[in-house]
Amino acid sequence: MSALSRVRAAYARIEAVDRPEIWIDLRPQEEVEAEARAIDARTAAGARLPLAERLFAAKGNIDVAGLPTTAGCPAYAYHPETDAPVVARLRAAGAIVLGTTNLDQFATGLVGTRSPYGAVRNAHDPSRISGGSSSGSAVAVALGIVDLALGTDTAGSGRVPAAFNGIVGLKPTRGLVPTEGVVPACASIDCVTVFARTLPEAEQALSFMTSPPARELPALPQRTPGPWRIAVPAPGQLGELDEGWAQAYDTAVERLRTAGADVRTLDLTPFTEAAAMLYEGAFVAERYTAVGRFVDKASVDGVEGLDPTVAGIITRARDIPAHQLYADLDRLAALRSRALAELSDADALLLPATPGHPTLTEVVADPLASNARLGRFTNSTNLFDLAAVAVPAGSVGGLPFGVMLIGPAFTDERLARIAAMLQPETRLAVVGAHLTGQPLNPQLLSLGARLDRTTTTAPVYRLHALQTDPPKPGLVHVGEGGAEIETEVWRLPAEGLGQLLTTLPRPMALGEVELADGTRVPGFLCEPGALANAEDITSYGSWRSYLNRREQQRP
Repeated sequence: MSALSRVRAAYARIEAVDRPEIWIDLRPQEEVEAEARAIDARTAAGARLPLAERLFAAKGNIDVAGLPTTAGCPAYAYHPETDAPVVARLRAAGAIVLGTTNLDQFATGLVGTRSPYGAVRNAHDPSRISGGSSSGSAVAVALGIVDLALGTDTAGSGRVPAAFNGIVGLKPTRGLVPTEGVVPACASIDCVTVFARTLPEAEQALSFMTSPPARELPALPQRTPGPWRIAVPAPGQLGELDEGWAQAYDTAVERLRTAGADVRTLDLTPFTEAAAMLYEGAFVAERYTAVGRFVDKASVDGVEGLDPTVAGIITRARDIPAHQLYADLDRLAALRSRALAELSDADALLLPATPGHPTLTEVVADPLASNARLGRFTNSTNLFDLAAVAVPAGSVGGLPFGVMLIGPAFTDERLARIAAMLQPETRLAVVGAHLTGQPLNPQLLSLGARLDRTTTTAPVYRLHALQTDPPKPGLVHVGEGGAEIETEVWRLPAEGLGQLLTTLPRPMALGEVELADGTRVPGFLCEPGALANAEDITSYGSWRSYLNRREQQRP
């Protein structure tokens, strides 16, 4: 797939999903297509662009040259002349930025609703919150519009929306990714994060975003050989979870144990006590340092677009006494020592990303309490200078359930390797509307699928053009008299295949497809009874060839 065709598919997807609240500023399609043509020309000339054909979005508090940086507040907007380093590095690797995404104003919130640009709805259930503050970025990835997206994470903003939308969120060690060109929330602990539908895609993007550490690497404890050691909270310490979430978490723990991990318990108390300090203590004063003067003046001037919840949090932080900050720093140091001691004999701590997933209505009814509950497991991570990754771990009630792995600073790669154990995959053979660039391909992308290879079936199938909307072919096994049909094999999370089956319309069915090399994988077949009025297009060898010929024959 060329960069140009990927761009066109993305803008078609934007129109199809009709989620304008995702975006603050979307680049004109003509402008992005011109950039895509230039990328295609460079790759055709032999340029090495590892992220060519990848599209990404940037959270609205990250500078993108040519677009205003608003941080979710129109009156705050300024016009950067250059890209933030993280944006520039992805573009240098061939990725194309589509625009800036909506967020909880000034990155203050975990809900995704605190924005004058509208509440960002969940990708899977529009009655639920998307999670924040990196709301638009997460949903743009989850809906298959972009391949990657940049967010920020101070209190969990790169993990909560990842979990709610069934995608991956990498929160790197503080300082690994530059924060220049990013409107700060709490500058001392802010991190730029990356969203993707799969762990390898997220890791690849992160590899282009990182810088050499600006501080001396700590001496990590020497790891003794053996299975991964995974810490989990002692019984009862997770607190109240939404219905079904405890069971989903236990299933994730068991999956790691079955994969060979050594599961052990720790005391979660220092983590949850520190989490409460992020907003209840003096550390919130740093948010006033970042944008407090602007908020004060805007409030006095009656500027429109200030979110009242965000403005209240920031203005209250102005009057926190200095002695409270020093007392909280002492307390935090003690809690961090306890937390690191608890983690000392483990490679990672496994937790649910959040205790639950509220509806938009519930957040409107009690915005502060809803937000505070969501940060129970995430708020302490940056205060303790830890690394984290959030990954899908099944579903509850038809909605994504996500967990996160947390470990000491600079154990990012270790966490990713452990997280991969939670991602069982399956393969799927597609021959028609789910092919790359075809109308239903975003269904696969939104489930975290990635293209494995292009091949053909064994010569035992016939292909028919069905009378459906959108047009799609029907693949039927006939044995003798069949032919090879072009096929794409996709890898996707096992849970994703189950979700896809719930939306599969008749006469399509899931069956076993034999490939040219003799292997058999799940794939889309057609009920023979649906072929009565369907044109046999086997001679074309592929759905794409049939569509191209039909296009050429049009007057």
